[in-house]
Amino acid sequence: MTITEQAIKALTPTGKLRASINTGNPVLASKNAAGGQPTGVSIDLAQAFADRLGVTLELTVFETAAKSVDALGSGLADIGFFAIDPLRGEEIAFTAPYVLIEGSYLVRDDSPIESNDDVDRAGYRVAVGQGSAYDLYLTRQLKHAQIVRAPSAPAVIDLFVEQQLEVAAGVRQMLVADAQRFPDLRLLPGRFMVIRQAMATPKGRGEAAAAVLCEFVEQMKAGGFVDAALARHGIDGAVVAPAA
Repeated sequence: MTITEQAIKALTPTGKLRASINTGNPVLASKNAAGGQPTGVSIDLAQAFADRLGVTLELTVFETAAKSVDALGSGLADIGFFAIDPLRGEEIAFTAPYVLIEGSYLVRDDSPIESNDDVDRAGYRVAVGQGSAYDLYLTRQLKHAQIVRAPSAPAVIDLFVEQQLEVAAGVRQMLVADAQRFPDLRLLPGRFMVIRQAMATPKGRGEAAAAVLCEFVEQMKAGGFVDAALARHGIDGAVVAPAA
């Protein structure tokens, strides 16, 4: 992988690689229990990319995807780890996905809702994490159900329970973990979307910088780095995306 000095400067204008990290999605990153730096697949990829560029890594950590995306737009970060979405793609250049995860629905055991197709009906309220990939997707897709936004993805289940909403939407792994705190909840079978997690950089950094990031992701998938990182961090239910 040949990286020009021009591309390195475009990707690291401060001399460091500033990575925007979202700890609101445990598939990507989570807070260290000891209070130190977060850990996860996205941090491993960020460090590997910084090493590839020959620069120091600096993490900028957020608890929501929306704030993490905003960090690229405001110039606070050079790269980020987000689900691919056309709205986000207006300002940032995505790589191909490196991981695929599922967006799922959760309801109460006594709910009449039995399938994903039953959700989009008048009178149903769906809790989502504000600015998340599935919020953006469901905002476009749902025509009858009402979307109710929690301040972050980890707060979705609490909102769902407190306001007695009909449906909670989110990353399957997070819903499974959160549902253990409450009795009488169930996941609907299947998924309502595939969330394609990718790396990204501001479009203003230029095509050469975006191409370097794209090539890096393909090498990390093909060489087994992403698969090993998922296993190392105990991530179940996520799979390495196919080659672009």
